[in-house]
Amino acid sequence: MSLRTKLKKVLPSISITEQEALDAGDVWLEGSIYQGKPDFDALRDVPAAKLSAEEQAFLDGPVKELLSMIDDSEIQNGVHLPDYILDFLKKERFFSLIIPKSFGGLEFSPYANSTIVATIATKSSAVAVTVMVPNSLGPGELLLHFGTKEQQDHYLPRLANGRDIPCFALTSPEAGSDAGGIPDIGVVKRGQFNGEEVLGLEITWDKRYITLAPIATVLGLAFKVVDPDGLLGGKENLGITCALIPKDHPGVELGNRHDPMGIRFYNGTTRGEKVFVPMDFIIGGQKNIGRGWQMLVSCLGAGRGISLPALGVSSSQVAFKGASEYAAVREQFGLAIGQFEGIQEKLADIAGKTYLQEAMRVLTTEGLGMGLKPSVVTAIAKYHMTEIGRNVLDSAMDIQAGKAIQNGPQNTLASGYVAQPIAITVEGANILTRNLMIFGQGVMRCHPYLQSMVESIHSEDKNADKEFNSILRKTVGYSVANSLRAFRLGVLPFTAGAKSSLPEVRAYEKAAHKLSAKLAVYADFSLLVLGGKLKQAEMLSARLGDVMSFLYAAMASIKYYEQKVASSEREQAAPYFHYATRFALQSAEEALHKFLDNFPASGTRKFMRFITMNYSMKMPKISDDLIRELATQAQMDTAFKAQITHLVNPIEGDGHYINEQAYKAKMACLDLLAKVKKALRAKTIKPGVRFAETLDNALVASVINEEEYAKLIDYNKKREKAIRVDEFDFDMNLLDDNAKPVNQLKSVVNE
Repeated sequence: MSLRTKLKKVLPSISITEQEALDAGDVWLEGSIYQGKPDFDALRDVPAAKLSAEEQAFLDGPVKELLSMIDDSEIQNGVHLPDYILDFLKKERFFSLIIPKSFGGLEFSPYANSTIVATIATKSSAVAVTVMVPNSLGPGELLLHFGTKEQQDHYLPRLANGRDIPCFALTSPEAGSDAGGIPDIGVVKRGQFNGEEVLGLEITWDKRYITLAPIATVLGLAFKVVDPDGLLGGKENLGITCALIPKDHPGVELGNRHDPMGIRFYNGTTRGEKVFVPMDFIIGGQKNIGRGWQMLVSCLGAGRGISLPALGVSSSQVAFKGASEYAAVREQFGLAIGQFEGIQEKLADIAGKTYLQEAMRVLTTEGLGMGLKPSVVTAIAKYHMTEIGRNVLDSAMDIQAGKAIQNGPQNTLASGYVAQPIAITVEGANILTRNLMIFGQGVMRCHPYLQSMVESIHSEDKNADKEFNSILRKTVGYSVANSLRAFRLGVLPFTAGAKSSLPEVRAYEKAAHKLSAKLAVYADFSLLVLGGKLKQAEMLSARLGDVMSFLYAAMASIKYYEQKVASSEREQAAPYFHYATRFALQSAEEALHKFLDNFPASGTRKFMRFITMNYSMKMPKISDDLIRELATQAQMDTAFKAQITHLVNPIEGDGHYINEQAYKAKMACLDLLAKVKKALRAKTIKPGVRFAETLDNALVASVINEEEYAKLIDYNKKREKAIRVDEFDFDMNLLDDNAKPVNQLKSVVNE
């Protein structure tokens, strides 16, 4: 019995849905990371993302106008988005960011799409999600790539101008992450449509978590098709299929709403019982029966790589801007709280991770802008950027403390804090994304021979043994080369290559090569020793996925620093860059050690540790000095800080504006504040109970003049407003139309 035949009995075959997922998308930078040789040349050749004049005009015009219209506190205390917001979104074509101009759309780049969604999310998660969904996975993109000309000509102009609102229904109560388990069935039958008997599908479905479903006018639907009577002349089970069904089609149920954590975007259910639709309703027509999953996974780039990461980045930038301004303005024990090391540790972490988030956002959308659909990279972006967004928000909540937990127009964190878990559950829960998808897809897509080997093992071709042996020889050679390279870099670490022109970057580039070489060895031995069991060893494979992910993040950090930071601003940016890159490299190294510590085969574990010389943590550390340096830099009003918080656009009167005004007022009078504090220390003046009284004393003592006094008083008023929280008069005696008590919220402070 040949080795191939033995392996065929042991290894499980790849399911149709798994194979279609593997076949969809492109291999990009993650391929070189997996293979132990991060391709920094390809990284540096990626065209830099930038907005076109038209895209910038849209941000400066309709987006800015939308921000001025949004009162997120009002939205969250209401039932749904106000009609004037929805009408504006339709009028200004916010639902057509990805639709070509030939169909009346805006046809913006992935980078612009991401920037628009993220900018809106800094003001309102509910509005951002409403804009996000039609421009990510849904009818629009499916029609663009797979629709018939008639479908495109009919629907795309209507989707572009808002006459039609789309939703897409995939998730069922019985099948969420397991797309192959969809219980919704379409039976091939003949039936009546427009007074004629035609061939079509009788569909029964029950879907949930469908964003925009309550207001959708056209329903995208995923279901399985069966042909028990052989009307199509082939097999009975034809596979997952996607159709587009008007809301007013007989039998379609749309309307019931969910309540996703009180975030007021439209999310709900759709059902149908034996609803007959003609074959023309299938996206792409009858020929696309059974191609639904392939269609869906090939279009995941927008949702995974653009929209959901954009929500994570927006959370980080809001958190960083608000926390740094609050830390500079809020004083305790006579000092700005940003001078306390406990706050500095949190603030530095927020600042470094915000930089890393923006770097990953830019690089990922640059790849998508090249026309690539890198399924592993977009999974990396979705998981890590939403998780980092959650982590950063937690730290910002700690810094702002009592201010952060009081709802109201002035709270800039509350909506994002509540909404962040929503992004984490979309397009597959993050546990699934990390534990199964990133390395699970990566190992098959990025290994140069593995997918071909698996195919040859399960092949029925008469030359399959010969083909398998040829691939096996190549695989062994590849693994030996990986081991030799890792051993060389372990024994002679100075031989790692680096091509950056910036000396502060070269050490990190070398570090990435060393970690990547170890990853390649561990991945090879995992496949050799665990084989098909690696699929069930989720904690082990997740750690290898983390290594891939954090090395991708480190590459993003390097590219951003080299290409997006002006040379005149490198000194400002350096602490952000060093913290972010060290965080990514340290995280990758920790994942490697956890993988080794828990590898089940003791002998193999010891051999892997020896051949990679992996006995201790060797990556550059985040020192206390770096934390202090970054925390100080994060509280300064610099051009680079503005660059990595550019998504936050304060609108006069909103919480962002109130915080920023106090912060900028303080930055403008630091020298005057120092003069007053010096006089207090010298006991030239007495401190007042309130700071305004201290300023009065300073004026009387001629420590400051009238003009300086006015400037400090102006700052103090803005400071008091910034550290204050919203208060409300609750009248519990009002009744609604159903005689139920309601809360009448009326601000008594910040109207």
